[in-house]
Amino acid sequence: MAKTVRKAGAKLSIESHQSNPKRVTMNPVIVELLTLLQLEALEVNLFRGQSRNIVGKNVFGGQVLGQALMAAGRTVDQGRLAHSLHGYFLKAGDTTAPIIYEVDRLRDGKSFINRQVTAIQHGQPIFVCSASFASHEEGLDHQATMPKVEGPEGLANEFELRQQLASLLPEKIRNSFVRERPIEIRPINPVNPFAPTKQDAHRFHWMRAQDILPDDPLLHQCALAFASDFALMGTAMLPHAVTFMQSNLQAASLDHSIWFHRPFRMDEWLLYEMEAPNANAGRGLNFGKIYSQDGRLVASTAQEGLMRLREVPEKY
Repeated sequence: MAKTVRKAGAKLSIESHQSNPKRVTMNPVIVELLTLLQLEALEVNLFRGQSRNIVGKNVFGGQVLGQALMAAGRTVDQGRLAHSLHGYFLKAGDTTAPIIYEVDRLRDGKSFINRQVTAIQHGQPIFVCSASFASHEEGLDHQATMPKVEGPEGLANEFELRQQLASLLPEKIRNSFVRERPIEIRPINPVNPFAPTKQDAHRFHWMRAQDILPDDPLLHQCALAFASDFALMGTAMLPHAVTFMQSNLQAASLDHSIWFHRPFRMDEWLLYEMEAPNANAGRGLNFGKIYSQDGRLVASTAQEGLMRLREVPEKY
């Protein structure tokens, strides 16, 4: 793996690394993330994004969230950043095919700009979302207090934890399970997905990009949207000792919302606090708060997911 060099505020791009041989090579998984978020403009309000196998046989929800937000942001004047995104997952995405993003410019107001984005694959919508953008303004200010938890230093990251369990998986899904991801996640009190125990629907992990990202606030918002889908839906499974690795579990994201509160960098440590106040009727509701390491609440999330136990286990 390429050595990661971090410096606050450093500007980094794929092109700058390729043109300057003295620079440390960018981590390949970050190159992949930047490539996913660099959409191809096909026409006015129409973009194409590539797909990758990130977590399994279907397109990762975080990929669609990040790409849809990027598509919306590409139609907004510079200086306006997203303050909220609300989306619905309609169909499972195909990891072997690109995704078309069609942006509808609903409103360009003095204070707020609203966009609707439809993600299309094989001629069918697979995701739809609304996003709202605004300029920064001063106003009343308060926030939740950041929980006192163990810091990221010294915690094992998720990649290391998955490698320890890889031998328990069938070979044809093992590579996907142990594949390194562009977001480094260091869980506090990690769960063994093959031997879960019942616990409170409340957990934390630290997360950051595996390498320095370019100084583009929209890109950092899109990277956070991408990262916000990791682990959130599984929070509602904790009280039931259920995990994604159970072959009799049908699980899928149904919707996902993000509110951006304060400036942040996705290549610096962020604490993700997740809790699930309700599970019922085959669905689990999850909420998240994302804090910078110095205690600022930078974003909030909400997601409902399908978690349905089947009588006949799915065959891998």
